Amino acid sequence: MHTKLYSDAKIVESWGINALPWTTAVREGQIESRKQITDQAIIETILNRLPRSVLDIGCGEGWLVRELATRNIDVTGTDVVQKLIKEARRAGGGDFRLLSYEEVAAGKLKVSVDAVACNFALLGKESVEGIFEAVPSLLNPHGTFVVQTLHPVMTCGDLPYRDGWREGSWAGFSSEFSHPAPWFFRTLESWIKLFVDNGFKLCEVREPIHPKTLKPASIIFIGETAD
Repeated sequence: MHTKLYSDAKIVESWGINALPWTTAVREGQIESRKQITDQAIIETILNRLPRSVLDIGCGEGWLVRELATRNIDVTGTDVVQKLIKEARRAGGGDFRLLSYEEVAAGKLKVSVDAVACNFALLGKESVEGIFEAVPSLLNPHGTFVVQTLHPVMTCGDLPYRDGWREGSWAGFSSEFSHPAPWFFRTLESWIKLFVDNGFKLCEVREPIHPKTLKPASIIFIGETAD
C-alpha cells in the first residue's frame, strides 16, 4: 500500500480535519458503543489499579481526563491535534498539553505517573511503537499501562489476519465527518509482543462485551512495569 495514502501522518491529518465533529459526537453521546460499554470499561479498568496520577496519551477533547479528575486523580492529557487540545482546555478538568507521539517518544514530556492510558488512540505504526518504548520512562515503579483498542478478531473482516494498513471509515458517524483516517491493524499476537518487548508484564486482558450484540466491543490490555 502506498505510504502517501497510509501513514501515521495521514492519521494526524484526518483528526485535524475532524476535530470539531468528533468533539460534538463524544460530548453528545453519539457513539453507541462508547455510551453502552467502552467508556465505562476504560474508566473501571484504570480505577481498579488505584492510581493517584494518570497520563492520557491521545486524549482528544479530554473526556477521560475530566472523568478521572472527578475521582481526585491528578490527570494530564496530551494530543497532537491543536483543535482538540483547545476544546479540552476550554472544558477544563485537567492539565492538557499539545504534544505529538514523536515528541513524547523523544522525551519532551517530563512526568512520572502511576498509570498511562491510551483509549482508542494507538492507530498508527511507527508512532505507536515509539509510545510503547517511551511509556516505561513515564511510569512510577510498578506503574500500569492501559490500552483499549479495536478488537483484532472483530475488526479483521474478510481481510487476512495479519499486520498491515487498513482503509479508514466514518460509517455510522454524522455527515460532518470526512477524510477518514487509515489505521494499522495488529493481530492479538502483535499487541502482546509490543508489551513484552518493551519490558511490560501483561497482567490482564479484558474483552468488554456489547450488551446488544453480545460480542467484544473492544479489547483492553493491562501491562505493568517490572520494577
